[in-house]
Amino acid sequence: MKTLKQTLQKLNWLNIAQFVIVMLVALSPILVPSIADGQEINKFLNGCPAETGIRCDGGSISSIFRLIINWALAIAFIAAVIVLIYGGFLYITSAGNQDNATKGKTAIVNALIGVVVIVLSYIIVQIVFRFVTGQGGSSITGP
Repeated sequence: MKTLKQTLQKLNWLNIAQFVIVMLVALSPILVPSIADGQEINKFLNGCPAETGIRCDGGSISSIFRLIINWALAIAFIAAVIVLIYGGFLYITSAGNQDNATKGKTAIVNALIGVVVIVLSYIIVQIVFRFVTGQGGSSITGP
């Protein structure tokens, strides 16, 4: 009889992760029916009524760039969290194996650094957007 440790070591975790991702993508229209509806995508993206279309706010270049950057940062944040979970899993299941423990620690540290960089990038994007669009008014009044 194999032990749980031997069974976990023989599994190919990359193939399992790829399978899970493919299944989530394939089943996403079923899992998220309100977003899968074509007219609901407009409401999901920018809160616009479905009749007005995606560019109901005027679609300025700066708001489009901001939307793209925010989506990219969200995807990067999700990837960092996945790496953090993977590193934690490696560290917890190392069972005295120094190689796996080191890999897990390195993955955790790198993921945390990534999360900090992503959060700071989001803050910088918001500040630059307000500066460029003139929405970041100053409370200092001159004579």
